[in-house]
Amino acid sequence: MNISLDPWVWISALCTIAIFSFLWRDNPFYKVAEHVFVGVANGWAVTFYWHNVLMPTLFDPLFRQGQLLFIIPFIIGMLYLTRFIPRVSWLVRIPIGISMGYYVGASIPAVSQALIIKQIQGTFLTPQNFQAWHAGNMGVVWSVILLVGVLCTLSYFYFSKEHKGVLGTTSRIGIIFVMIGFGAAFGYTVMARISLLIGRIQYLLGPWLGIVD
Repeated sequence: MNISLDPWVWISALCTIAIFSFLWRDNPFYKVAEHVFVGVANGWAVTFYWHNVLMPTLFDPLFRQGQLLFIIPFIIGMLYLTRFIPRVSWLVRIPIGISMGYYVGASIPAVSQALIIKQIQGTFLTPQNFQAWHAGNMGVVWSVILLVGVLCTLSYFYFSKEHKGVLGTTSRIGIIFVMIGFGAAFGYTVMARISLLIGRIQYLLGPWLGIVD
């Protein structure tokens, strides 16, 4: 065992143990670590956005380079502060509406391209995507399964007709594919959290206690 003498390693390790103490029950050590994490995260975020976003993209062009056109985003951004003035707090709706409209308009084409168009393209078996799969002789089988899954899933979300007969059968098959998708997504989330846990345990046993390399 080769325990580290670095004070920052000790602080990190003790904060990690304090967070893990919540597994026992809510306690003051966990609350202290939680508040420290939130405070540090917010302080880092404010500093990052000030030096990497606001200064180079707004304040320097406006006040140092004299590009007066930047006064428009400056005024829109300052309207966020009206939230703290009761008489004119309604003005905060303007920058919120602009931000939401911009990000929704920018995200819809990107999401449609990534989650809809690419999925449709992947459903069709062409020589190009068949070779890209490297699926061997099972490529045709998986392509048929993919096509059946897509069609049955779409039929499950078709609510203009009662799910009876053929539509009822395909919709029941579709819900199976939906549940498989949800299960895979949930499993991925769990594995991501487990990897974080493993990382912290390795930190405690490695850089802090020196038990493992």
